[in-house]
Amino acid sequence: MNRPFDLTYIWKAVPEILSGLGVTLQFLLGTIVFGGILGFLSAWAKISGPKWLKGIVHGYIWIIRCTPAIVMMFLVFYGLPEVLLGVFNIDINSWNRLYFVIISLSILFSAPCSEIMRSSYLAVNKVQREAAISIGLTEAQAFRRIVLPQSLVSALPNLGNSFIGLMKEGALAFTIGIVDIMGKGQLIIARNFGGYSIETYIALAGIYWVLTLIIEKLFSLTEAKLSVGKQPVRVQ
Repeated sequence: MNRPFDLTYIWKAVPEILSGLGVTLQFLLGTIVFGGILGFLSAWAKISGPKWLKGIVHGYIWIIRCTPAIVMMFLVFYGLPEVLLGVFNIDINSWNRLYFVIISLSILFSAPCSEIMRSSYLAVNKVQREAAISIGLTEAQAFRRIVLPQSLVSALPNLGNSFIGLMKEGALAFTIGIVDIMGKGQLIIARNFGGYSIETYIALAGIYWVLTLIIEKLFSLTEAKLSVGKQPVRVQ
């Protein structure tokens, strides 16, 4: 029998849904760390790597950008253990499922992250790097002191948008048994035999909305902090 819409149940569902927030934050933090590293390496390869490596990375990014999140998650969760066991005799079937989510989302995040980092790096006038080297700085010092601060500031808004999109795609983690905030919502609905589904989804939407605002604010504050005293060097 269908239940009437119960506005008060939205607030009742929120505390139980939030009990899965820790899991959500774990894979989001893992994703931004490992996906960021992979994206940085991919950007470096496309900028400074040999021609054959640039071709490989270009193909990698193109494939990842064309792969839906749920397909990537299933490929990693079901396919990676089979490949490692069959080819290298490494058994990872006992791994925590959270690791598979982090791997999946890190791969997905690395593609847009790489392109954002590459375009931000190329946006910095190369004359500034050359001027820094001419006054005695090494390539590494010029990159760390001149190029990196400027490129990072210009990359943060787009990185923030990509990360927010990834957070929403991370809601698919419940499809492989991860009980994050989305998983908690699904458990509530299942426990009520499909009842209170609208109320639960409204509660979930509100929580994701708040998380999005928090992420936007964190990236905005980081951008503002890094921008202080980091105005581009004007070369005559």
